[in-house]
Parts: sequence; C-alpha cells; structure tokens
Amino acid sequence: MPYVDGFVLAVPKDNIEAYKALARTACAVWMEHGALDYVECIGDDLPYGTLTSFPRAVMAKEDEVVVFSWIVYPDRQIRDAVNAKVMADERFKSFGMPFDGKRLIYGGFTTLLQAGEMAG
Repeated sequence: MPYVDGFVLAVPKDNIEAYKALARTACAVWMEHGALDYVECIGDDLPYGTLTSFPRAVMAKEDEVVVFSWIVYPDRQIRDAVNAKVMADERFKSFGMPFDGKRLIYGGFTTLLQAGEMAG
C-alpha cells in the first residue's frame, strides 16, 4: 500500500498567489524525484469547531486560508529516498515560505484503505 505525507497550514490571503507558485514548483520537484501523486487543496468549507477543526489546528487568522495537501509514494522507503533527493534539489533550497512554518502540521501515514484510480 502507498505511503502518504500529509500537511495542513495557514496561508495569508495576500500570499495565495505566491503559495500557488511555490506549490507548482514543489509539485514538479517531488514528482520528478519519484512521488506518485501531489495534491494541494485550499479550504472552502471549514467550520470553526468548538474544540477541534482545521482552522483551530493551525491557529488560522481571519486573513488566512487553510491549505490541506498530501504527497503519495509507493512505500516509506521510497518516500525517504525521494525526500532526500528533494532536500538536495537546488529548486527546493530556493523555496520561499509565504506562510508561518511554525504552524505547519505534517506527518507520514501508512495507508489503511484505498479505493479509486490509485488503488490499482
């Protein structure tokens, strides 16, 4: 089953175009180095929960949007190799961060269940 890196972050609305440019470059870099899929989503229907929610998780401010993204790899070993190549890639080194990296939530996940096109 595939391995997935997931990310949730808050991007200032004034920086959305800069973030889109970053995402396009990041997508190209990860895909060239062996990722199977790369997805970036901008929050559209994110209720502010009483205890938990996407906006609460990243302490999103009124002038920010929540971004949810993930990268898919064949397995954890390939993910580790791909990420090592990405970190050494000159394009990655020049990434600017149009968001507060301290509020970025990320982690790696083993696939529990999968259906659809990528399920094979």
